[in-house]
Amino acid sequence: MLTATELRAAVERRLDEAGRAWLDRALAEAANTGPQADGSGFARWELDFASAGRHVRSARPAPGDPTPHDLPHDLPDAARILLLHAADADAPTAARLYAQGTGAERRAVLLALPHLRLDASDAVPLVEDALRTNDTRLVAAAVGPYAARHLSPHSWRQAVLKCLFTGVPLTAVAAWERRARGDGELARMLTDYARERTAAGRPVPADLERVLALTSRPAATSPTATTAPTRALTREES
Repeated sequence: MLTATELRAAVERRLDEAGRAWLDRALAEAANTGPQADGSGFARWELDFASAGRHVRSARPAPGDPTPHDLPHDLPDAARILLLHAADADAPTAARLYAQGTGAERRAVLLALPHLRLDASDAVPLVEDALRTNDTRLVAAAVGPYAARHLSPHSWRQAVLKCLFTGVPLTAVAAWERRARGDGELARMLTDYARERTAAGRPVPADLERVLALTSRPAATSPTATTAPTRALTREES
């Protein structure tokens, strides 16, 4: 995952002069204002968050760029992630923007979660809400690094099944190799799902076999969501 500094550099390489000027102004505004502590009204940066798609679409190619694929998100998503990070958005702010946002804005909130200094599992309800939808872009955004760290084992298994059911590629699921290893309950759920698909005359997703193969291997020693550190990220780490 790119840091916010790396993400900003990748975005700026793709913007024209007007787009860079807008981004500079919007990020400065977000950093100066921060989240609305009392929840009254909207900060200017929140309006920029909503309108980002109109200002950063005028992207230019980056000829000679040694890393042409270094931007993991589309430009509006990336700009919104940077705004949330610059504002040091807290959990109530993220939840409000998610609840009131369009599909694109909700996706950006989910993608921004690993960049924000949130306490423990404050934003898990947002991830779980996205996983209840059938919007594949929301589902893919929900299963990123934040979900890998904070979803409970049961919720994470359900997230994997949701991806298989909706066709979200396994590559979207952060740290799936670590969390799937040695997970006997996940193996049972996958086997049942494969059996149901076969009985209905439907193909079994190829990704299912990849996950199932890992469940029989010894569990990794890395911490899962039940043992992950609960401290917030520092600005440097995000």
